Amino acid sequence: MKPRDNLIRAKQFQLEDARRRLAQIEVMVGELMRMAGELDQQIDVEEKKSGVTDPEHFAYPTFARAARQRRDNLLASIDGLAEQRAQAADAVAAAEADLATVVQKAERADERLVTARVSTLGGRAPARAAAAQISR
Repeated sequence: MKPRDNLIRAKQFQLEDARRRLAQIEVMVGELMRMAGELDQQIDVEEKKSGVTDPEHFAYPTFARAARQRRDNLLASIDGLAEQRAQAADAVAAAEADLATVVQKAERADERLVTARVSTLGGRAPARAAAAQISR
């Protein structure tokens, strides 16, 4: 196994890891949004039961006040995860670029190696290949 094969595998692993992190963040954001939606529904139900929709009113339901606070905390967490998601997306893009660069360099090195071998053979290898194809 060539050292550059190991490097390519390492870059592929880094890319897969970055994609996994991004997917985890997106799943967490989705779950938090779902929970915030459920809290909104609970707040609406509680406000309808009590008939008081103003959170500053003295008779505003305690449960609705607590649910509203939890929902606000979830929304703040979602905002924080948006920054992490942007960083993770940047990491994926960087890992993709790194992998593409390494693969491209490996391909160029292989091409140089083939060219060097052909030139050391004095150009006989292509002639042999052409003759072999004609005889088939």
